[in-house]
Amino acid sequence: MSTATKNNKKSILIVGGVIAVVAVSLFVYLMWYTSPDQIEERVKVIANTGEGCIVETLDGYAINIGPCDFEPNEYIIAPIDQKLKERAALMNPTS
Repeated sequence: MSTATKNNKKSILIVGGVIAVVAVSLFVYLMWYTSPDQIEERVKVIANTGEGCIVETLDGYAINIGPCDFEPNEYIIAPIDQKLKERAALMNPTS
């Protein structure tokens, strides 16, 4: 085998390794940072709109929980994405 062929195979292996590392890193990012982290929380219904119910959590975040049949000022137990609250806190550092 010539040295050019050996160098080509080595280059292909390096490029393949880099692609594999990037793919695994992207997968880890998507699973860790964008997947929801939902917990059940007691919330107050603020409004029932066409896009769903807007609720306020006990710590003051307004969140859309999707379609519901509740009236404003009712307290309900709803699944709340904690990562959504973390992102909202990062956008408003005064809270």
